[in-house]
Amino acid sequence: MSRFQIRVPATSANLGPGFDSVGIALSKYVTLDCQPADEWFFSVPEEDQPYIPSGKNNLIYKTALFTAEAMGHEDLPPTYVQLENDVPIARGLGSSSTAVVGGIELADHLLDLGLSRYEKFKIACEIEGHPDNVGPAIFGGIMVSNYDGEHLDYVHFTEGMDDLTWLAIIPDYHLETEKARGLLPVEIEYKQAVNNSGSANVLVAALATKNWALAGKMMQSDRWHQPYRQILIPGFSSFKDILEKEHSLGHYISGAGPTTVALFDEWDEDKRERLEVALEDYQVEPLQVNLSGAETLVLTPEK
Repeated sequence: MSRFQIRVPATSANLGPGFDSVGIALSKYVTLDCQPADEWFFSVPEEDQPYIPSGKNNLIYKTALFTAEAMGHEDLPPTYVQLENDVPIARGLGSSSTAVVGGIELADHLLDLGLSRYEKFKIACEIEGHPDNVGPAIFGGIMVSNYDGEHLDYVHFTEGMDDLTWLAIIPDYHLETEKARGLLPVEIEYKQAVNNSGSANVLVAALATKNWALAGKMMQSDRWHQPYRQILIPGFSSFKDILEKEHSLGHYISGAGPTTVALFDEWDEDKRERLEVALEDYQVEPLQVNLSGAETLVLTPEK
């Protein structure tokens, strides 16, 4: 086995009312640098070591083994994996999905499984339970997907996104998805559900037709989860005036939070500097859409 690298993009899920079904791949990455070894080991960046195990209890390994067993293999060849992680953990940017997708890519390459993207997507959904993050991590671009535990359907968008900026406003604390899900109501009124569904439908139609202003408006119309989760993000209510002053098209809680993402169709360094001052308590990162999804690259041995 030659040395190889796997690169998986960060993702942002929901985009407002597209709850558990809409997601986008963004230009932050987890990279797995892999080479043969006598035993499994994950070399984890120091800042991530409290959260990411270095042995076989690592989610990447667990996913790789799950994939191998699903395809009729009992084990995996031992591998040394050096992690480079630009995706903050438990911030709503798909850190767990990068591990799941990275593990599937790892098994696919180590065992020469020849999995299609759809097959990888189906395995990822079996592990994650919903497609919103794993879909764009595998395919890139924007994914609109539905998974009912058996059937998986999706639509993939990539056109017209080159001039968009997705501004990630990242706080310095973690927020576990389970805690954020615990705030959601068990049920909502039928009339409200119909209205929420309408917002999601318009969001998807706006994304499909590249009507970015309307998509931004719909991002802020969500009633599925954002009204309940925003109490976990103390500064969220202050973002609206700050972002509108800089002509943001809209903003939303990324995944379960606590990161907020704002959409811009015009961007420059002056705008970035002003927002860094206005949002000085946050990490402010202008990102682009990743259009390629997860990739595996075989590296030429050094001479």
